[in-house]
Amino acid sequence: MRIDDTDRRILRRLQAAPDLGVNELAELAGVTPATCSRRLDRLERAGILRGLHAQIDWAALGWEVEVSLRFTLDKTDPRAFDDFLEAARAVPEVTEIQTFLGRVDVRLHVIARDMAHYQAIYREKILTLPHIADVEALMQVAVIADDPALPL
Repeated sequence: MRIDDTDRRILRRLQAAPDLGVNELAELAGVTPATCSRRLDRLERAGILRGLHAQIDWAALGWEVEVSLRFTLDKTDPRAFDDFLEAARAVPEVTEIQTFLGRVDVRLHVIARDMAHYQAIYREKILTLPHIADVEALMQVAVIADDPALPL
């Protein structure tokens, strides 16, 4: 589906303030509320707009440690990826799973309350995941840029 300038205006405003109601969004985008609503429905049906999500500050809830774990899997077993991903999905502290082509096969984003909690997660849950050939941990120190908005 192709989008036009009106769609872009609506999406830009929605990215900037996803909590706006249709009336406010329409006013900022320079369209009527009915037009805005129809456009949003069309964008959603086309799979371009996949819904609005809450952004949770895990640190504010006491989860202060974030670690990115990069795995190389032992791919001699044809089920290595499937087995690993199934087991990783079962770890509640894993908030994101990504797969790659290249030297790194999988990346997990893990949160923990503190370093002692992370160490327990690592020993009891991460190191027991199947088919691990190598793992590298990257401890997050700071987020410098975090802007998921597209330049529309």
